[in-house]
Amino acid sequence: MNLTTDFQPTAVDRNHPLAIKIRKQMTTALADFNMLAHNDKLMICVSGGKDSSILTILLDEIRKRAEIDFSIHAVLLDQKQPGFDQKAFASWLELERIPFSVLERDTYSIVKEKVTNGVYCSLCSKLRRAILYDYAVDHSFTKMALGHHRDDLIETTLLNMFYTGQLSTMPAKLKSDDDRNTVLRPLCYVAEKDLIELASIWNFPVIPCNLCGSQEGMKRQKMKKLISDLEKDIPGLGGSFINSLMNIKPRHLLDEKLYDFKNI
Repeated sequence: MNLTTDFQPTAVDRNHPLAIKIRKQMTTALADFNMLAHNDKLMICVSGGKDSSILTILLDEIRKRAEIDFSIHAVLLDQKQPGFDQKAFASWLELERIPFSVLERDTYSIVKEKVTNGVYCSLCSKLRRAILYDYAVDHSFTKMALGHHRDDLIETTLLNMFYTGQLSTMPAKLKSDDDRNTVLRPLCYVAEKDLIELASIWNFPVIPCNLCGSQEGMKRQKMKKLISDLEKDIPGLGGSFINSLMNIKPRHLLDEKLYDFKNI
């Protein structure tokens, strides 16, 4: 993946075998969770990173082949981080003929001012989410697509279990608490290693995150290492984990709100 701002992008091979594999996994997820409907206006939240970039291109390819009509529009939030330059990324999306908008909000200054322990991700993501949710409503998007992949779902599940005492994850399809937005995660069946490999093959421009990308000791990185270590002994761990999230047995858990233990 090229990180230089003077990089001259070229069109990607959408029919590469790995791209086809990922596209099929996305199509399965779209169908399994009934994500899209006729005449949907889909806002793709792009960060300039590998995941949302691949999501955008393959959603466009799915759109061309779909039996229903829906539109896509990529939206990038410029949070005014130092060194942020979206020129090469924007040129690449233009080359791929993806409708694209840049939304500018200085959340960087707010995060730097409010956060004193150096762990910026939580506040940064909350601000970003609120801004993008409002933008989607203001511009009449019916749904929003995010680039979270299978590993993100697994890591989130473990984080919630280990640190918050909850059994929850990132759902494939979610109605926001205020009932204004419907959020989709079409990459929920896709392994991160496949996205990394395809990003290397396609070699598109990437916008690095200079705010928190280099922080050490983050909880999510611990979960990522744990999963990586386990996968050495359990090759099918990722698929099994996702299947377990789709095969819940409430009475085999301990939640009294889900199962009436007292009256058995």
